[in-house]
Amino acid sequence: MTATLGEFTRWLEELIPPALQEHYDNSGLQIGDLDASVNSVLLTVDVTGEVVAEAREHRCNLIISHHPLIFTPLKRIAGGSETERCVASAVKAGIAIYSAHTSFDNVSWGVSHILAEKIGLTKIRVLAPLKGKLSKLITFVPVSHAGRVREALFAAGAGHIGNYDRCSFNVTGDGTYRAGEGTHPYAGQVGEDHTEPEIMIEAVMPSHLSPACVRALLAAHPYEEMAYDIIALENEYHGAGAGAIGTLPAPLTVTMLLERLKELTGIPVIRYSGNAARTVTTVAVCGGSGSDLISTAARAGADAFITGDIKYHAFTQAPHDMLVADIGHYESEKFSLELLHDLINKKFPKFALRFSGIKTNPINYY
Repeated sequence: MTATLGEFTRWLEELIPPALQEHYDNSGLQIGDLDASVNSVLLTVDVTGEVVAEAREHRCNLIISHHPLIFTPLKRIAGGSETERCVASAVKAGIAIYSAHTSFDNVSWGVSHILAEKIGLTKIRVLAPLKGKLSKLITFVPVSHAGRVREALFAAGAGHIGNYDRCSFNVTGDGTYRAGEGTHPYAGQVGEDHTEPEIMIEAVMPSHLSPACVRALLAAHPYEEMAYDIIALENEYHGAGAGAIGTLPAPLTVTMLLERLKELTGIPVIRYSGNAARTVTTVAVCGGSGSDLISTAARAGADAFITGDIKYHAFTQAPHDMLVADIGHYESEKFSLELLHDLINKKFPKFALRFSGIKTNPINYY
């Protein structure tokens, strides 16, 4: 089974929208011909020269990484840096590279969610929901077509509020118009005033789905010229954001939790602050560098916060009654590759999928 790179990326980006990435990021397709065929994928946290060579050796024509190969703009590809050499090698070998970075961090079921699951948390939710990522669509529909339009909007992704779906607000009123020359009005006559009983439909949607929802509206709406508004919202989008928070099935002492983390990550030592004799029930996590969420975790009622790349001053400023643990950047993100593997295997069961055998984590423990 094969797909074009364009077909594959469109499918992947419906699940992990690039619009959810942070402003500084470069998630998405790094290298590749959208018309080229794809049937074998190598999964890795980082792209290095060894990883590109591994993909070439195993005839993988697509590398999917968590961290982008091209993070800052390249002015030349002349072999002067590791990134330049990787780009040149991948292009020469016909290997595409796609990176799902902070877009994958921010989907509710992504990097932090699987880390929370691995730790054993339940009732997992987003720790710091995104803001400014929601819009409201308002349209006006003849009463006879209101149900059809609602269904079209729901199918396109509108109408989700928390754990509820198919949400809308509907008000009955009268719409007025006069059709001009050359038009074909749904009701009424050209050149005459017309009043039509209508329903005003409001539905919330993720902003990145606005184009799809408008296309669905156009296809379902009976009017030749329809009226609609899209309004940006400042509401929190609980379907996406940084970190995750959940509950342990049974309380653990700090020592027991640290032992669980060491076993899970395979690292021999964990840097932490807080009282080792305390008991922990509510735990917040953030894959990668999440120390800026320490106060957010505390406000959310977390007894512990687990992430990577914690600096000295972040430890000193953390609440004294909360465990703060650094399990490493790579270690906190590596489980996300399992998610990608399962997603791709389900959609493209005949794809050849491999986890990279190259150790890309530059940090060692002694």
